[in-house]
Amino acid sequence: TPNIAVALRILFTLPVSVASGERSFSNLKLLKNDLRPTMSQNRLSGLALISTESPIAKNLDFTELLKDYASIKNQNNSVNINYFNL
Repeated sequence: TPNIAVALRILFTLPVSVASGERSFSNLKLLKNDLRPTMSQNRLSGLALISTESPIAKNLDFTELLKDYASIKNQNNSVNINYFNL
């Protein structure tokens, strides 16, 4: 019946969505430990994103990143450069 097919589709998709959420919380717990109690929310969010998206982070070209950072004249300005091709 159609209802059973819909129920099975929902059942098979739930573990995938739950696993990614659990992985994110696991990464966050590892990042925010007793050694980093004064970490700002912005830095914690950035580290959590890099940790969760580690395959993308491993493909970053740090040479290009450093060249762009060095070319900024006023380093007091915030740097928002998108290196992720999303």
